[in-house]
Amino acid sequence: MLENAEEIAALQLLLDRSHAGATSHLRNIVHAGRTLTAEDLAGLLTGMKVLSVATVTARGEPRISALDGHFLHATWTFSTSGTAAKARHLETRPAVSVAHIDGEELAVFSHGRAEQMLPGDDDWKETLEHWTNHYDSSPLSWGEDVRMYRLSPHWMVGYAADRLEVLSRRGIAP
Repeated sequence: MLENAEEIAALQLLLDRSHAGATSHLRNIVHAGRTLTAEDLAGLLTGMKVLSVATVTARGEPRISALDGHFLHATWTFSTSGTAAKARHLETRPAVSVAHIDGEELAVFSHGRAEQMLPGDDDWKETLEHWTNHYDSSPLSWGEDVRMYRLSPHWMVGYAADRLEVLSRRGIAP
């Protein structure tokens, strides 16, 4: 959990705003007892999580793929090869939808923009160190053109089938 108090507060505002603006259908599913807080997400989303990342082709057709994701500083980071179709999509159309779904137990859905991370970015070194420690190798060593991204979300909702049970089973105090 690398999130500081300011990042947790900003994420909670985003979650609240997103939930308040959601459709009645979504609010009927993600309601009291099922809504994950920013602190919940920071505690639950440690380590590598499989993400479904949806991009859009030049013809406006959706494409989805699975990527390794790490929740750092209250948002997702993920990587791909520069030769992947999704890298081309993200270069010209950075709008993405990102979901992490853990069976029927919990899910996090978000929409935003994928921002390519670069060595001069403030969080580059820390992000690269985190990934390197997790995999015992630098992601930059995985190919000639490995690209790292961070999600800049404008909408996010966290769901748990039974929030208190999920948090308790995973050793997180509500």
